[in-house]
Parts: sequence; C-alpha cells; structure tokens
Amino acid sequence: MKQIDHSQIFSSHKKTCDPQKLTLSQMFDMAGTGYDGPHLQCVDDNDALIFRDGNLVCGSLEALVQHLLPTRDYYPDRTYVFAFLLGSRLFTNPQDLFSQICQICICQQNLGHDRVKKESLGRFGPNFVRLLSHWTDLYPHDFLDERMQKTLKDISQRIVAVYPELRKEVANIMQNLYNELNGLKVFDEYMSKVNAESLQKSQNQMVPTTDIIDVCPDPLTLAQQLTNIELDRFSHIGAEEFVCACVKDSINGNCTGTSPTSHLETYIQWFNRLSYFVATEICSHLKKKKRVCMIDYFIDVAKECINIGNFNSLVAIIAGMNMSPVARLKKTWAKINKDKFSILEHQMDPTNNFSSYRLCLKAAKWRSEGAVDDRERVIVPFFSLFVKDIYFLNEGFSNRMPNGNINFEKFWLLAKRLSEFVSWQKIECPYAKKTDILSYVLTTPIYSESALLLASFECEGPEASHEKEKYKQLADKGRHKQMKMQS
Repeated sequence: MKQIDHSQIFSSHKKTCDPQKLTLSQMFDMAGTGYDGPHLQCVDDNDALIFRDGNLVCGSLEALVQHLLPTRDYYPDRTYVFAFLLGSRLFTNPQDLFSQICQICICQQNLGHDRVKKESLGRFGPNFVRLLSHWTDLYPHDFLDERMQKTLKDISQRIVAVYPELRKEVANIMQNLYNELNGLKVFDEYMSKVNAESLQKSQNQMVPTTDIIDVCPDPLTLAQQLTNIELDRFSHIGAEEFVCACVKDSINGNCTGTSPTSHLETYIQWFNRLSYFVATEICSHLKKKKRVCMIDYFIDVAKECINIGNFNSLVAIIAGMNMSPVARLKKTWAKINKDKFSILEHQMDPTNNFSSYRLCLKAAKWRSEGAVDDRERVIVPFFSLFVKDIYFLNEGFSNRMPNGNINFEKFWLLAKRLSEFVSWQKIECPYAKKTDILSYVLTTPIYSESALLLASFECEGPEASHEKEKYKQLADKGRHKQMKMQS
C-alpha cells in the first residue's frame, strides 16, 4: 500500500482569522444575555417578534425568517445569522430555507424583472451578498448539497446582473466555498486511507516489534503530534453537527448530507482509538520494567497536553490508563509515582460537574485570548463533555413556547456556546508535523477489549476468582483468535 502523506492533510484545510476583527465568540460576549437587534415593524401579530428586557425571546418561523432577510437599509447582526441558521434546523432543512429566502428576496426586490434598477434597491445587493458570505463561511457543509449550490449560483447571477461591481466579491465567496468543500473532500479521502491502512495492518496480525517510546522518545513531542491530530479533526466538524446529533433520532431530513454528523463521529472515534492505543502500548510488554516505563511516559505526555491546552488527548490518555486491563496491574502500578498520576486525575475529577477541569479550561481561554506566541493560543476542549453540555442545553429548553412560537432564546444559548467552538477551530497548530509519529499513532494495530484483557493476564496472572474464570474463557477460545486488532 502506498504510504500516506500525513503531513499534507493538516495544512490543506485551515480557516484563517483576521486578527483585526472580533471573533464570533467575542461578538456573543459583547451582546451579553441575548440578541437585542432592531425591532422591525410587523404586518400583524403573526409576524411579530417577542422581546423581553430588550432581548429577542421568540417569534413565528415566518417572522424569524423575515428578520434574517437583508433589505436596502437593513442587515441582521452576525450573531443573529449564526444563531438562527443553527437553530432553524430544528424546524426546517437548510435547502428549503435557503430556497425560501432567495425566492422572497427575488419577489420583494423584483429581481425577476428585466429592467430592475439598482438605484431603487439601495444597498440590498451588498447586504444580500454579505448574507451569502456569512452563510457560506459559518455553515459551508450546507453547500455540499447540489440544490444549495444551484440556488447559490442562480441568486448570485441575479445580484451581479444588477450590481456588476459585486462580481469580484461574489467570485471570492465562491472560491472560498470551493476551497472549504475541497478541503472537506481531501480530509475525508485522507481518513479513508488511514482507516484502510489501519485495517490492513490489523488483519496481518503481526507481533509488535517496536513501541511508541522507540518511535517518539520525547513525551513533549508526542503531545505536540497528538495536538496536530486533534486540531485537524476538530477543525472539520460543522457547528450544525451538534444540533443534528441532538435531534437526528426524532427529526429526519433537517440536517445536511447523507451523514450529517460524520465529522463529529470521526472525532469521537479518534478519542476511543487513543485510549485503546495507550492501553495496548502498556499491555503489550511482558516485562514489568517496560510497562512501568510506558506508564511513566504516558503520564508525562498527559502532563505536556495540559501545558499545551490539549484537554481531549489528556482525558483519552487517562481513560486508557484507567481501563480495567491496565488498572488491574497492581505490581506494575506499585512502581509508579502515584502523586503524578493523581494530579492528572484531579484535573478530570467529575465532582461538581467537572469544576476542576472547567477552571483549567477557563485559564487556558484567558491565556489564549491574550497570547502573543501561537503556542499559547491552542485550546482543545474535553470533547465528550462539550457534546454533553450541548445535549443538556438542547434538552433543557423546549423548541416552542406555550403559545406555539419558536423559542429563539434556545437558539441563542446554543449559538453562544458553539461560538466558542467555532473560534477554537480557527487556531493554527504551531507544531511541525512528524509523519513517522503520526503514522504510528494513527495506523498501528490496537487490541480489542478481549485481547487487552488477555494480554493483561499474561502480564500479571489472574488473582480473584472472577479473573481466573475470565482468563479461562479467553484461553479456551484461543489466543490467536482473540488477538483481533481494533481498527
């Protein structure tokens, strides 16, 4: 099999952030407790948006759509665009919404008329192009759909026909979108190759002749390479995937693509792989001295992950060392400095809703916002907890108010939380890629749960009766059949 270039993929898709502009997260922070946009005049009560204490609380879907539409002298705040396009997926799919918005604007501005004059439209053209720019930038995954692409091309041509001076700006939007979608394609192809190579190696079932310490003796270097992997997978997740993950069991068709949460799921699979990788590297060694070295090594890697701001790899490493096949190795752990490991576990203590971790994350955010050195900007959150927070936020607020209006306050809270995620995605990884290390971490075979337990028993024999019974079951099935590698 042709060797995969692990270094190219990490630089082929990366968003840029103008340091002179506020991040989306900063915009939400400045907005305070809610969206307080302009109170537009309504035709009737059904079109009304309801405000409380100056903040938009709810409204009909029609009124919320109308509030999104640019006019000759109005453009919605970017925070509203992000929040509404995110939450609207609970009620309609982006293809239908985009088509509806374009049709309304064509009718309202008479864009279907051959002799429409831009003087009568004012700044509608620039404002609508701005909406296209924001939509394609915030939710590029929506435009994987061919209908969305066709509608985008059609409305862009209509706008440029009236506003020829916008041709270059529209072309830039199209080019940026193409680059984004091509980056997604390259990433997906890369992941397919990685998975295929990992599967091929696992099927060969070769006895390991090396380990991670041989490949990467320095714990800091491995922590940096793990951060490369984290940021690359992290950057390809669409914000809408979180909403789709929350509602896909109850609502069908409102999320984009054949697998609307594929990149989110890929990232979660990476966490699981890293945990099993750690456990495999430890349990592969029959000599206690080697296992002690390996555990000490991963403790140091985890410590470096904290210093970097890579909390997801930190938790995955701790999870791997806490897996039963590793945790039961009493003779091995007796040689380990427990204080070093306890400090790591304290960072991830679930007490008080992970209060220790949240304080640590808050400090990392503060460091990142004021950073001059790119190495201090990195933030990779504990992803499973982040997803859990989004899930409970979604479950904690109803989609509709008692009067049937859509609960925009829920949209806003979801968007505010995800705006941090979007800002973290734009962080460039400051560490050079080392292909040999990346290849080993991503494709070396790892043991299945049963194989791990069997390897653990061979490292330190079973003691309790339930362990002896389990060992007998595994041994009876045959060591070779049980040593399947988990891809």
